[in-house]
Amino acid sequence: MADIKYYDVILKPVITEQSMSGMSEKKYTFLVHPDANKSQIKEAVEKMFDGAKVKKVNTVNTDGKTRRRGRTVGQTAKTKKAIVWLTEESKEIEIYSGL
Repeated sequence: MADIKYYDVILKPVITEQSMSGMSEKKYTFLVHPDANKSQIKEAVEKMFDGAKVKKVNTVNTDGKTRRRGRTVGQTAKTKKAIVWLTEESKEIEIYSGL
């Protein structure tokens, strides 16, 4: 397993209608490094965002989709998504405040 630092774990936030509706419940969705585990994701969120306390983390691995261009067949990249639940007393994450 690769040595992943906390600033390499979270790649970008997921901005979809479903993820935005979960913000009222303090549920945030991120694309994360494929080799990161739940404890590394929890540590990264708490270090990167001040006042955030993580209650639990759910992860989803998605395989790449098959794509064709003429006779050539290929695959898109695999991704890993993390759904992070914050505790009631923690602050909200500022990256989502303007949306």
